[in-house]
Amino acid sequence: MPVATPEIYRKMLAKAKEKKFAFAAINVTSMETARAALLGFADKQSDGIIQVSTGGAEYASGTKIKDMPTGAIAIAEYVHRLAEQFNIYVALHTDHCQPGKLDKFVRPLISETRRRREKGLANLFNSHMFDGSELPLKENMNIDKELLKEMTELELLLEVEAGVVGGEEDGHDTSGVSNDKLYTTREDMVYVYEQLSPISKEFLFAATFGNVHGVYKPGSVKLKPSILHDGQTAVTKEFPGVNLNLVFHGGSGSSIEEIHETLEYGVIKMNVDTDTQYAYTRPIVEHMIRNYDKVLKIDGEVGDKKFYDPRNYGKLAEKNMAARISLACDDLRSTGQSLYA
Repeated sequence: MPVATPEIYRKMLAKAKEKKFAFAAINVTSMETARAALLGFADKQSDGIIQVSTGGAEYASGTKIKDMPTGAIAIAEYVHRLAEQFNIYVALHTDHCQPGKLDKFVRPLISETRRRREKGLANLFNSHMFDGSELPLKENMNIDKELLKEMTELELLLEVEAGVVGGEEDGHDTSGVSNDKLYTTREDMVYVYEQLSPISKEFLFAATFGNVHGVYKPGSVKLKPSILHDGQTAVTKEFPGVNLNLVFHGGSGSSIEEIHETLEYGVIKMNVDTDTQYAYTRPIVEHMIRNYDKVLKIDGEVGDKKFYDPRNYGKLAEKNMAARISLACDDLRSTGQSLYA
C-alpha cells in the first residue's frame, strides 16, 4: 500500500529526522501533476508527500463545481489507486488553509475521514495544515488545539504555522506584512510546543525564517536559517530531549547551502510548488511555439491532430515536472531513502 498508513507516515518522518533529510512536498492540481510527483519520487527511490492547496483543490473540481473538498478527495482517490504501481511510499497532505477557509476545506475533509473510518475504510489523507499565522498567536493556537485533538483521534497529523511566509499563494497575499512577522521568534516556538504537546507531540511546525512564496532572483530573499537553530535550542532547554518537526515553506529558489543548513536544524518537509509549476509549463510553451502552425488552424488549414492532442504535450510536461521533483529529492537528501524496500 504505497500511500502510507498513519504508522508508516510517522516512521517516514522519524527516519527523516534521524538521518537529517527532508521530504519534498509537491503541490498538485490534477491527475497529470500527481502522476509527475509519483514518477519523480520513484525515479529517485524516495518517499515523498503529495499535497493539495485550497486553490488547487478547487481547480481540480472543475470550473462548474468549484468545491475544494470535492477536488481534494478526487485527487487523493486517484493517488491511492495509481500509487499501488510504484515501489515507494507517498503521504497525502493539504497545504495552507487560512482561517476563512477552514470550515470550507479542512473541517469537511476531517469529517470525511471520520465517515470513512466509521465504515471501516482507511484514511484518504495523512495530514492537514491550518495556517493561522494571520491571527494573534494565542488565537491561532486555540484553533490548533481544537483541530489537533480531533485529528489525533483519527490518526491524522496537523501542520501549524507561526510567523508569516511572505509573498502570494492561491490569492492569499502577505507581501505587505512587516518584516518582523517573517521571522518566528524563539519564544513563539516554545509557546507553540507548550500549547500543543499535551495533546500530541507529533505535529508539524512551519516556523518562518524569511521564506517567501514565489520565485526570485538569487539574493532577493534573505533567509535566516539560524532562527530555526535558535528556536530548537530554546525548546530543548525548556523541554529536554524535544526536537520539533519543522517544515520549510517558500523554498523555491533557495540555495543548496541554505536548504542543507535547515536540514541540520530539524526540517523534515519542504514545500515545492513554484518551481514545479514552471517545470510543467515550460515544455508546453516550447511545444506550442515550435508547432504553432500545427496546433492552430491557420489560413484555412486544419492543423495537425498529432500536435494539438493534449496527450502529446502533456507527456512532455509530466516528464519535465518529474525531473524537477527528482532534483528536489537530491537536494533534500531523500534519494534512496524509501522505507518501501
